[in-house]
Amino acid sequence: MAKHGKKYLEAAKQVETGKLYEPQAAIDLLKKINYANFDATIEVAYNLNIDTKQADQQIRGAMVLPNGTGKTQRVLVFADGEQAKQAENAGADFVGADDLVDRVTDGWLDFDVVVATPKMMAKVGRLGRILGPKGLMPNPKTGTVTMDVEKAVKDIKAGQVTYRADSQGLIHAPLGKMSFDTEKLVENFTAFNNVVLKARPATAKGQYIKSVNLTSTFGPGIKVAVD
Repeated sequence: MAKHGKKYLEAAKQVETGKLYEPQAAIDLLKKINYANFDATIEVAYNLNIDTKQADQQIRGAMVLPNGTGKTQRVLVFADGEQAKQAENAGADFVGADDLVDRVTDGWLDFDVVVATPKMMAKVGRLGRILGPKGLMPNPKTGTVTMDVEKAVKDIKAGQVTYRADSQGLIHAPLGKMSFDTEKLVENFTAFNNVVLKARPATAKGQYIKSVNLTSTFGPGIKVAVD
């Protein structure tokens, strides 16, 4: 069992064991017990009753939070021609083709999200062993393999989050910063929760959502009641 420091234990004491908090109450409590000396990130974690070994029960996608995440994402776009111009105009941080493939191959990874046109995936595919383990490989399901690179870049810059259920049926996603107003964090939570509810596989049986937890950087988790 992981050992926690004194500040964590003091914070955890203020979370009522076994209680399901309403989203607003949970966020208010996270703010109250926060002890980080920086603008901590508030995250949500879902434990879903799904079997991701079944192709029709895999959940993955992307959505733009109403109030963003509070984090500026550095976007790399693999594109050429008109799509490259669109990416640059949309605010992409890095745009290119073979030149960027070579840089990444040499170990350059100073970016947070990668977008690519379908045409470029033949080249980008060679970077799978580098980008894959870091979760940076473009994927059509998250909107990062697309001809509409302008929309992809703008969505990412506006606060898009990607989500994916792991082998245990767990989904994690950031909801914003501790400095956000509670109302904005609740709006972000509600929007993300609706996406998870709509993503329920038709073949999933029984109770879909086992549990939902809200937590902050370094802080304890708080169980949340959802419909």
